[in-house]
Amino acid sequence: MAFGPVRFSPPECCSSAPTFPQPPRLLPGSQRSGRSLSDAQGWRHVCQGTGAGLLQPKADRPRWVSVPVGVSSRSRGMLRRAGPSLRHVLLERANSAGHSLRFSKAKMSRPVQARRLEGVDKNIWVEFVKLATTHATVNLGQGFPDFPPPDFLREAFVRAVSGENHMLHQYTRAFGHPPLVKILAQFFGKLLGQELDPLTNVMVTVGAYQALFCCFQALVDEGDEVIIIEPFFDCYEPMVKMAGGTPMFIPLRPKAPKAGQLMSSADWQLDPAELASKFSKRTKAVVLNSPNNPLGKVFSRGELELIADLCVKHDALCISDEVYEWLVYDGKEHVRIASLPGMWDRTVSIGSAGKTFSATGWKVGWTVGPTRLLQHLRTVHQNSVYHCATAAQEAVAQGFQRELERLGQADSYFAHLARELQGKRDRLVQSLDAAGMKPIVPEGTYFLVADISAFASDVPNTTGSDEPYDSRFAKWMVKNKEDATLKAANDILQKWKREKAGP
Repeated sequence: MAFGPVRFSPPECCSSAPTFPQPPRLLPGSQRSGRSLSDAQGWRHVCQGTGAGLLQPKADRPRWVSVPVGVSSRSRGMLRRAGPSLRHVLLERANSAGHSLRFSKAKMSRPVQARRLEGVDKNIWVEFVKLATTHATVNLGQGFPDFPPPDFLREAFVRAVSGENHMLHQYTRAFGHPPLVKILAQFFGKLLGQELDPLTNVMVTVGAYQALFCCFQALVDEGDEVIIIEPFFDCYEPMVKMAGGTPMFIPLRPKAPKAGQLMSSADWQLDPAELASKFSKRTKAVVLNSPNNPLGKVFSRGELELIADLCVKHDALCISDEVYEWLVYDGKEHVRIASLPGMWDRTVSIGSAGKTFSATGWKVGWTVGPTRLLQHLRTVHQNSVYHCATAAQEAVAQGFQRELERLGQADSYFAHLARELQGKRDRLVQSLDAAGMKPIVPEGTYFLVADISAFASDVPNTTGSDEPYDSRFAKWMVKNKEDATLKAANDILQKWKREKAGP
């Protein structure tokens, strides 16, 4: 813990010592010597303890006592040893009265949680990650790969943590490591057709998840309505509610595929009239996720223009979650809604190094947008997380520098990753189709949705439970169809199909 030039807060280890009615302060001109602090009234506050640092284990909690500044160090030592500490006296007095400061049995009668947490305490990933670790299964639910980041990115990270620049182990700029925001401004400025200021138009976050949190906390107020397109990433709804907003849901509705073809995520579309009906004077923002998690839909330019026109008409913002922007298949085009007419000034675009470079554990994300919006996100960021990992930002900056030089070329990592994942998508589609499921072929992302209606009879009903069938099916699969690899999963699906067909 570092002492500030004006104010001092006692370390956590000293917080229980009832020797001061309020914490001592370091004022301009105050004396400071070793482990003592002087206030403006001429008293020196001395921290007693055996450790060299201020943070002590509970078994060796230091005590704070006040002695006049003019008393010598030898006399101060005598004062400290002259009798029991004030804390000891207070504890003895409390115990003699039948009370305990440390082990009080009194309980708070009022709720301890804030109202904004009501109804948002459950998280599906917490439950399914626990199931996946309990059983030897492939976790196909969460968006992370089972292969490493590219060599050039790992090498950049090694250089960052093992090189001679020791400052890469320390705090960097709160709103983004300078090399990273600079290259992000160059990279996305080129894609958006904007001249971006790296210091005001880009903010680095602890993953895209924190970027979303900053958006909702900074831009959504009580009474505001936020339009969310279904199906959606699970955090959108609770984050809107925690900010005091009201989610307004609009579904993507499926159209029948062509005869003999599997359904595609492109067959799921917004109804223009239904979407328009969701806008009102209370609409503050639309949450757009393209490519979409979990459906894999890549919104077309025409669909994005429909959303953009309504945002402009109703003066609404757009929170554009584009973390899967490079995971687009079959030659589809990812269109950035901020590049459409009238949308730059009202859109916050969100990206993720975890999805872009297959390094989800590094937790490096970013927001790109106009200063008038990002200035409010910075306020939330500086009063919550404040800072992101420096070495990871340095490595991601070098990764983007490499990709900027190869943008649009076949040897770009972004192009390579899309080709690799498209092959895996095709394999999984074939396996599910062969097993009797009806997969919806995704145009992008890591995800695939399948119709499991044909297997309804295989999953036992739960009496008195309102849990959706798909949730029960997924849990049943995890517990009963153990698969440690994608190949093993395919083998099990084929065996399952044979068992269902019978002799």
